Amino acid sequence: MSISDTQKRKILIIGSNGMLGQRLVGHYIKDFNTDLLCSSIEVQSLINNVKYYPADITDKKIIGKIIKEIKPDYIINASAYTDVDKSETEKVLAQKINVDGVANLANYSSIVNSHLIHISTDYVFDGSNGPYSEDDIPCPINYYGKTKLAGENAIKKYDTKHTILRTNVLFGLGNNVKSDFVKWLIEMLSNNKPVRIVDDQINNPTYVDDLVDAISRVVEYKKTGLFNIGGAEFLNRFEFALKIAVFFKFNKSLITPVKTEVFNQPARRPLKSGLITLKAETELGYKPTSYEEIFISIKKRLEL
Repeated sequence: MSISDTQKRKILIIGSNGMLGQRLVGHYIKDFNTDLLCSSIEVQSLINNVKYYPADITDKKIIGKIIKEIKPDYIINASAYTDVDKSETEKVLAQKINVDGVANLANYSSIVNSHLIHISTDYVFDGSNGPYSEDDIPCPINYYGKTKLAGENAIKKYDTKHTILRTNVLFGLGNNVKSDFVKWLIEMLSNNKPVRIVDDQINNPTYVDDLVDAISRVVEYKKTGLFNIGGAEFLNRFEFALKIAVFFKFNKSLITPVKTEVFNQPARRPLKSGLITLKAETELGYKPTSYEEIFISIKKRLEL
C-alpha cells in the first residue's frame, strides 16, 4: 500500500553537503515516509538524486524564499561555522553564520510552522566543571562558543517549535569534507607520522551516525527542547587516540601526550568538558554506540 506525497513529512536539511548533512541525507533518502529536500551553500549537491536548493543561510531573502516555497515540516540545520581558532579573527563571518543565519531559519520556521532542529556544542561551557547536563548554565570562553550560544538564544526569540542538540568532538566520514580528529589521526599514524595529542581535554566524542540517530528520534517523537548527545565514554583526547591506535594496530609510540597550552592556540579550549546524555537516553531512547563498534564500521568504510 503506497503513501501519497501529501501524507509524507517534508524534511529540509540545511548544510546537506557537510559530514552531518551527508549522513542525514543517507538516512532519510531511504525513508519512504519522507519527502527529502536539501540545501547547502555550494552550487551543486554532493549527493545525486535529491531535490537540492543552493543557498546561504545568511542571505535572508533567498533562504526565506526557499522555506516559504517548500513549507517543510522539519528543518534540520546541519550547517555552521566550526573553525574554533579562525573564529577569533573572522568574528563577523562566525557571527553571520552561527547567529544571524540561525535567526533567519528560526524566523521563517515560525512563519511556515516548521519544527527547527539545530545542532550546538559543549563549547557553550567553560570546561571548568564538566561533564555538563542540560541544566548547567553556559559560560563560553572563546568566540566560537559565544556565537553558538547566541545562536541558541536567537532561536528562542522566535515562536517556533524547536529542538537544540548539543554535541562534542563530532567525528565520522564524509565526501569532500575536512578531516575530523579520528580521520586525521588514522591518516597520520597509517603513514607512521608522530603526533602530539593533548591529555588535559576531557570529552565523550560523538559519532556522527549516533547524532543522526538522535535527530531521527526527535523527528519520530516530535520532541522539543534541549538535549545533550555524546559518546559512550568520557576520556581525554590522548586516551581516545590510544584507543584508535590499538584498534587499528598502529604504533602507539608515535603518540606523545602534551598539555593544551603547548599549542598556544588563538582560542581557549574547555578542558574538563563532555556532555551527560541521560535526558536523551530517557526521553529519546538514545543509546551511544561503543567506540569499538564505531571503529569496526569506520574500518570497513575506509577499507583498511
